[in-house]
Amino acid sequence: MTRLPHHHTTLVTGATQGMGRGIALDLAARGGTVLLHGRDPGRLAAVAAEARALGAGGVRTHLADLADLDQVAALAARIRETEPRLDALVHNAVAGGGARPLVREVSAQGHELRLAVNHLAPYALTRGLLPLLTASAPARVVAVASIGQEPVDLDDPQLERDYEGLRAYCRSKLALITAAFALAEELAGTGVTVTSLHPAHLMDTEGVRAYGLVPRVGVEEGVRPTVRLVTDPALAGVTGRYFDRFDEARAHPWAYDPEARRRLMELTDRLVGTVTA
Repeated sequence: MTRLPHHHTTLVTGATQGMGRGIALDLAARGGTVLLHGRDPGRLAAVAAEARALGAGGVRTHLADLADLDQVAALAARIRETEPRLDALVHNAVAGGGARPLVREVSAQGHELRLAVNHLAPYALTRGLLPLLTASAPARVVAVASIGQEPVDLDDPQLERDYEGLRAYCRSKLALITAAFALAEELAGTGVTVTSLHPAHLMDTEGVRAYGLVPRVGVEEGVRPTVRLVTDPALAGVTGRYFDRFDEARAHPWAYDPEARRRLMELTDRLVGTVTA
């Protein structure tokens, strides 16, 4: 196990259950400082207590709903103001296919919910935390994506036609991967790396069960490859890559299309707006 210095600080979104909790507790057991994000105060307090008991260098909690870009901006501002450093940012929070996949849900700003939580929020949070990440460099941004990937229809990016929850999820995850590639390219030379991964197939999580799928593996199977991208010294400087668990892999071809990437990032910037203010 790679030990971490007490001051090594990682923010884990969606840290109160499932794989996010597992990632946070793994990092805590390595001695690092963990910043726990969640939506439920009770669950946040419970995970914080577990992390402290494992010997974390420090534990602090942050309450925010990532389906609200105003709360994302406030979260970034709060962390910038209160944390002396940020060595890693793990985008783990997720909106899955949903228990009612034919019901189209929207975020606080009226964006399709899966796109908002799985793509817009991570992008906005990364943007908002870039000053702290670059000041702490070398630093790592890790986006938890999925092998389930489908091109975004840039003429109907909010899936206002033929909506289905798993389709929305797969599109949002490919958007997340594509944005990770774009950010990695933009941040080349800053010391901030950006990678994404498919952690494991059909883990035993609330989201998988809610959609009606049968879990195949425990969350620990996804924790290990994700934490590796945060801690492995051999991956220092590795950026702009997508991993299928422990192996570097190719994402959907759409993510490598320059025109698709350009249009997606223009759309993303427009939808996110000035969240870093």
